[in-house]
Formats: sequence, structure tokens, C-alpha cells
Amino acid sequence: MKNMSIVGVDIGGTSIEAGLVLGGKILTKKTNSTGASRSKEEILETLYNCIDSVITPEVVAIGIGVPGLLDYEKGQLLDIINIPAWKNLALKEIVQEKYKITVYLNNDANCFALGEKYYGKGKNVDNMLAIALGTGVGGGIILNNKLVTGLFGGAGEIGALSYKDRNFEFYCGSNFFKEKYNSTGKELYQLATENNEESIEAFKALGEHIGEMIHQILFMLAPNMIVLGGSISKSYPLFQATLQKQIDQFPFESVRKGVKIEQSELKDIAIFGAAAQYFNALV
Repeated sequence: MKNMSIVGVDIGGTSIEAGLVLGGKILTKKTNSTGASRSKEEILETLYNCIDSVITPEVVAIGIGVPGLLDYEKGQLLDIINIPAWKNLALKEIVQEKYKITVYLNNDANCFALGEKYYGKGKNVDNMLAIALGTGVGGGIILNNKLVTGLFGGAGEIGALSYKDRNFEFYCGSNFFKEKYNSTGKELYQLATENNEESIEAFKALGEHIGEMIHQILFMLAPNMIVLGGSISKSYPLFQATLQKQIDQFPFESVRKGVKIEQSELKDIAIFGAAAQYFNALV
């Protein structure tokens, strides 16, 4: 792993980032605005510019992470969030043809899981779940050291599971703060650090909901570790206690005491995760 140079690419509706990953470090990085309303060809040129800025002759593969559904086997985007011109785009084939090098493609939640597995908290962990908490709530599953993609790369979409009158994404994502407190997570976090009682209670409530989501996950997967990432995870100390309280109610003691809950700390996790697809393919 230390001697493999890989280009990791994170594609989003706002920006496209590419990085040259080697030995657990990003040696060079390039970021461009996506310009998501532009044509297919224009956005591809922006992608190429990012890759061209970091690629070297030693690179063994290019890994790409995207938000949305894809045909994992064909490397085709079925519906990519906020980039309408790329719907049904055979991105893997296009990039592979241009650079004459192996290309891997997966959704961003799965890449997050792989990034933690190979570069972050999940090293030496056989079974884990990575949960991205942000505007949406998604997950990536690692079982027996291998990413579980499921049909169209859709495995791990835990936010869509029904919960109360909505689903877990509503109660564990950014909309929870907007709809219940008419605010943003960032604003409430700042107020909570200033000992604002209502804001502190908001995060306690969030922790209960995330804890219940994890409670359900333990029944299905019983992983060794769950890693929390995304913008909301940065406030983990504010909701850790109520989250743990829900987990403590799990009926099987061995699972309850065996699972570790960790906060992602890896900077540029999206680039690392995209690059890690190379190592997942070797398992």
C-alpha cells in the first residue's frame, strides 16, 4: 500500500477535487468548481483538468467517488445528485479510455467507508459501518474486509429507513435542525458552546435519534466499529452521551460492549476513500 500511487477524485455538485495519494498522504491536490449546470463535455473537461494536475507516470489507478446511484459493474452513473447533464453517463469507461489506466467508481458514502477502512479509524477492523451525517444520511458497509455495494451501489442507505413519522435521515440530518429548531446545525453548535440551553438540548435530542439508528443497525450488522463522519459528526461531543444511552439499551451485551463508536478525523476523507477503491478490489 505504501508504494502505490493512486489518484482519488471526489465529484460533487459544487466542486471537483483530485489528489495524488501515496503512503497514506496526499502529495498534491487540485480543486475546481463543478459548474453543475453546464454541459456534459464542459464538466468532463473540468474533471480532466483536476486529474491532469496531479497524475504522474507511477499512478496505478484512478478512483472516483460520486453522489448518487450508479451501475457498479458497468461504471455508469444512473442519477448523480445536482449534475443533470451526467445522468446515465458511462463515466468509468470514458475516463479509462482517456487515461489508459484502471478506473474505479463508487458512490460517496461507500468511498467514505473505504477511506476509513484503509486510511482512518477502521484500520485492522474486519466489520464496520461508516455513517455520513450531513444534509443526507448515508452509510458504507465493510463486511469481512470487503465493501458491500448491493444493487446499484445502494447498500447502506440507512437514512431511508422508516423512523417515527418520517425516516432516520430527517431526524439525524441537517433537516432536523431546520424543521424542529428553525436553525442550522452550525448556528446551534455555536450557541451550544456558549451554554445556550435550548441548543444543548437540541444536540441531546439528535443524539437520541442517532443512537436509535445505531441500535437498529446493531440488530442487522453487529459491526465491530461504527465511524461517524460528515459535517454533523464534528459536534459529536455534544450528542455522544445521549447516543451512548440508546446503545446501552441494546439487549445483547456482547454486541453492545463490543462495538466501538468513533468520530472520523481524517482530513480529505473523500479523496482517500476514492483512492481506497483500488485496495478494495484486491481483497
